[in-house]
Amino acid sequence: MTTLAVELSASRLLGPAFGTGNIVWANIIGLMLLYLTAGYFIGGRLADRSPRRSTLYRLLLWGAFLSAFIPLIARPIIGAAGQAVASIDAALAVGSFVTVLVLFAVPVTLLGTTSPFAIRLAVTTLENAGKVSGQIYAISTLGSLIGTFVPVLFLIPELGVIQTFLLFAGLLYAVVWVGLWQEEGRRALRWLWMPVVIAIVSAIVLNGPLRPPLPGQTLLYEHDSAYNYIQVQEDAAGNRYLYLNEGQGIHSQWHPQNVYYRRTWDFFLTAPYFNADFAPPQMQSLAIIGLATGTIARQHQFVYGQLPMVGIEIDPAIIRAGELFFGMNAAEMPSLTTYADDGRYRLNRLEQRFTVIAIDAYKPPYIPWHMTTIEFFNEVKDHLTGDGVMVINVGRTSTDRRFVDALTATLTYVFPSIHAMDVPYSFNTILVATQQPTRPENLAANFARLGADANPLLRQVLQDGMAALVPTHTGDTVFTDNRAPVETLVDSLVLNFLLGGGAEELRQ
Repeated sequence: MTTLAVELSASRLLGPAFGTGNIVWANIIGLMLLYLTAGYFIGGRLADRSPRRSTLYRLLLWGAFLSAFIPLIARPIIGAAGQAVASIDAALAVGSFVTVLVLFAVPVTLLGTTSPFAIRLAVTTLENAGKVSGQIYAISTLGSLIGTFVPVLFLIPELGVIQTFLLFAGLLYAVVWVGLWQEEGRRALRWLWMPVVIAIVSAIVLNGPLRPPLPGQTLLYEHDSAYNYIQVQEDAAGNRYLYLNEGQGIHSQWHPQNVYYRRTWDFFLTAPYFNADFAPPQMQSLAIIGLATGTIARQHQFVYGQLPMVGIEIDPAIIRAGELFFGMNAAEMPSLTTYADDGRYRLNRLEQRFTVIAIDAYKPPYIPWHMTTIEFFNEVKDHLTGDGVMVINVGRTSTDRRFVDALTATLTYVFPSIHAMDVPYSFNTILVATQQPTRPENLAANFARLGADANPLLRQVLQDGMAALVPTHTGDTVFTDNRAPVETLVDSLVLNFLLGGGAEELRQ
């Protein structure tokens, strides 16, 4: 139970600095299995040399102690790594990541000694060896199930990541210490220094946020959900920002008066104006996959009034943050219906059709692979009106557009026309796919048709969109549900960016 809880919690411990991509998961799972392999080997050897319960209990006391201690001392390392990732200091970020994983080597190896040691102690005759081994593996697997589901579904959202480490380590310590007391009596008291040390270190380390606010900003909110490490920060001008996990990107922005941010969200307003002869009254409905805390929805409400909107966000804690700090509540946004669900799953359960479907399910620099495929875009098309438009946010670098080109190629299997806008001063491209054949010149024509009394945000955004238009190109890669190498492609893009001097480019 503790071993699986440590493994699942380790992924969340690393998430604020390094994200939760496939590379992170592969490193965590692979190294944990390596540590357990060492533990099985060592445990079997020690069990033959010292087949006593007290020996096993001492090993597990150290395993419990280090399982609690390691995340506490890893916390400042992760904080420094988060700053390194934000400033693209690749060497420090990678070094910190490796350091944290190596720190788990000793506790997980010690926990891995349990199974062979327990079997050696429990087997008394060859006649019952199979039965005893089967019982121990069954109990072990049941513990693994508890250690898998309880942290992710209950404890991390309610207590936090480090507190979850402390709870499971504390439970293991308590059980093992009772066993040692039964074996050694008062001699077991000498091991009580361990919880005292953990209590002192916890009081010192857990004082303050995991990641300090950026210079010039104030931390308003911090929360570990089942999906994300969430922060809300506010600057001196009253702008509020949503940061997730490693904090590399701003996922939402809010200001009590201003709704024009000169960022990626603005460009979603341009999407329907790629249709010929499109006017604001034709905008009837909007669905947002990747709602975050509602910046896109708020901007559309500012332009169109009480437009029927559906927002899908996988993390209910983000929706809650939106209600508390970004005005995403029934009083301020009554026409927005929110769903805490996977975007593709929920979209396929909606019966209505939309004028625009906006996809911003974006964890820099990744898009969930199942929202990049021909099959998914066909599902999106089925939920659009006859002249509906799909718009999606895609990552790139200044010199590598392979991911944009791959998505463009994929979209051409579903939609007749694709348009692209490079968001200024960013690594984002907005792709717009239309149900009807359209031309990029439609954007300028629709802007010219706007009256003098047109919404000022809409006028500004259409101007920005015209200036940001770039030619579209199709790559050789096409994403399908059967094969969608999204993370492989994006990982290559990021690596080329860093090795090609991208870190210095970003600082400039």
